[in-house]
Amino acid sequence: MHKLHSHRYTLAVCGLALLLLALAAACLLVGSVDIDAGAVLSILSGHGSGNEAWDVIVVQSRVPTIATAALAGAALSVSGLLLQTTFNNPLAGPSILGVSTGAGLGVAIVMLAMGGLLGETAAGYVATLVGALLGAGAVLALLVAFSAVVHSDTMLLIIGILVSYLASSVISLLNSLASEQGVHSYVTWGFGNFSGVALSQLPVYASVVLAGLAASMLMVKPLNAMLLGARYAQNLGVNTHRVRIELLLITGVLTAVVTAFCGPIGFLGLVVPHLARLMLSTSNHSRLLPVTILAGADTALLCALLSTGFGHVIPLNAITPIIGVPVIIYILLNRRKIQYFN
Repeated sequence: MHKLHSHRYTLAVCGLALLLLALAAACLLVGSVDIDAGAVLSILSGHGSGNEAWDVIVVQSRVPTIATAALAGAALSVSGLLLQTTFNNPLAGPSILGVSTGAGLGVAIVMLAMGGLLGETAAGYVATLVGALLGAGAVLALLVAFSAVVHSDTMLLIIGILVSYLASSVISLLNSLASEQGVHSYVTWGFGNFSGVALSQLPVYASVVLAGLAASMLMVKPLNAMLLGARYAQNLGVNTHRVRIELLLITGVLTAVVTAFCGPIGFLGLVVPHLARLMLSTSNHSRLLPVTILAGADTALLCALLSTGFGHVIPLNAITPIIGVPVIIYILLNRRKIQYFN
């Protein structure tokens, strides 16, 4: 059985890595402007294509979009995996704790304050990011505070859902008070977009996401212990209360950064961890985490390709349910087959 799991893991990692390269290449080549492969290779090698417009499109638009999508998919998928293990709930996802909704609330406040200039100027764009981060941070701080007095994972999950509903109601109220232009700006942001991170902003975005992913890899042992239940984990010497706070912090930072830069992206964090489990037939996080990272990056790149790759810009949140809902239905109908494996 161990050899079978090792074989599956090797095949999954190699297959997902090759798929990642293929999807990245497709995103470089396909778009509203057709650029041949030779020109793309020349641009990426630093020699240029002789067409200034092509150089700008590849370097300033398509490369940042590919990096943004891959990192966002990995971050949201890992966040979903951490939450599903923490709460022992196969339907837990990054938005369940209200962090994404909190970020949306921060953006709604900025929208109302700026009178609909959201994202149309450099100051508006920066304000959007700051508002999203502050809103997500406020929800995260509230959840960490509750976790100090609430020792039931189920109760903390319910609190997260209630916080999400409360933030959503405040967003609706703010939208009812905003101008038509303000509502339009907020709705556009809410569609989700991987192309909103400029090349100059990519290092900061990538650094925070990679730091969060690295922190999640350090949590492999306590995550595996928590699969067996809180009491068993405590008998193994795991401080479950501290681990839960650490997982909330990692999940909150990853979700908040992606939401701030890309808007609220649904379903990836919920669906991808289950796809990784189905590929591996194991919940050993030392293997499940790397595969979830790769699968999340692949899924996000596929969504980015479908969103912008065929001449029409389709909102991301119109694509992710098409991929996610069938998987969720399959999970609900075949739950026993995808229980946490040993």
